[in-house]
Amino acid sequence: MAKADDVHVIGLISDTHGQLRAGVHEAFAGVELILHAGDVGGDDILNELSLIAPVEAVYGNTDAPDNPRLESRIVREIGGVTIHVQHGHESGRLTADALLERFAADVLVYGHTHKQSVTRREGRLVINPGAAGPRRFHLMPSVARLTIRDGQAEVEIVSLPV
Repeated sequence: MAKADDVHVIGLISDTHGQLRAGVHEAFAGVELILHAGDVGGDDILNELSLIAPVEAVYGNTDAPDNPRLESRIVREIGGVTIHVQHGHESGRLTADALLERFAADVLVYGHTHKQSVTRREGRLVINPGAAGPRRFHLMPSVARLTIRDGQAEVEIVSLPV
């Protein structure tokens, strides 16, 4: 049984494309782990993020898949919640329903589209934290904070200054 104070806060980020906005440090204050959903744009981004918290990252379609610091996918269990992270370019249709059918995790995190979204279905979450790097497609840059409390996951999208 989870303790009442069993709370985990994880930073979710994607599509930095070699740029880390200053607002990321503030948005991720106090997180215990950062999960990067790909299109990192180089080790300098991972190094900078690791000043905030430990970082795990997957490669995206613009990253070198042979970078030893990048995985094809991340599957973790934190606080009784399973989390699956993949960039998304390898998944075909990037809809919440398609991802929920394909993967069994409680929380599915992806990037690639640069468009922030949160979908909840039957207690499961599908999250795209948006793009935290160069602004593209007239979308506002963002990240997300995933909070796991007593085996339940909640997420907040955090807009970053342009």
